[in-house]
Amino acid sequence: MASCSCGETTDQSKEAAMQKVFDQYRDIKGGLIPVLQEAQDIYGYLPKEVLQQIAKELKLPYSNVFGVCTFYAQFHLQPRGRNIIRICLGTACHVRGGAKIFEAAQEALGVGQGGTTEDLRFTLETVACIGACGLSPCMMVNDNTHGRLKPLEVAGIFETYK
Repeated sequence: MASCSCGETTDQSKEAAMQKVFDQYRDIKGGLIPVLQEAQDIYGYLPKEVLQQIAKELKLPYSNVFGVCTFYAQFHLQPRGRNIIRICLGTACHVRGGAKIFEAAQEALGVGQGGTTEDLRFTLETVACIGACGLSPCMMVNDNTHGRLKPLEVAGIFETYK
């Protein structure tokens, strides 16, 4: 009888990668943040089970590990999309219609602030400033900046990302 081990290989490789991380940082004081960063790179986010494993391996209370994760914005406790959309709501973008760009993005994706589409294709976020005020209103999709946007253009931009 044949069996599929499609998910097992991925899980096993992730566990092996985590063991290398633990071996590297287990005895290093202050190693929690690098371990969390590498774990998030491996899993794409920080599942509860991984946080529990980190606490155990680093001999830290789970509450400390969880506290660090929730304090720093770089850590994510829920799966994120392959494409991260950041809509600028800074002053220049706000004045030039950033809120309407955000509304168009919400409508196109069917998610709100911080939401991820069911297919894990997109995560929608707002930011205080992208640093491209001359292009306002603007948004970033991954590392690509899209500027001087009109609400009707937003959905078409998303279609170009797989």
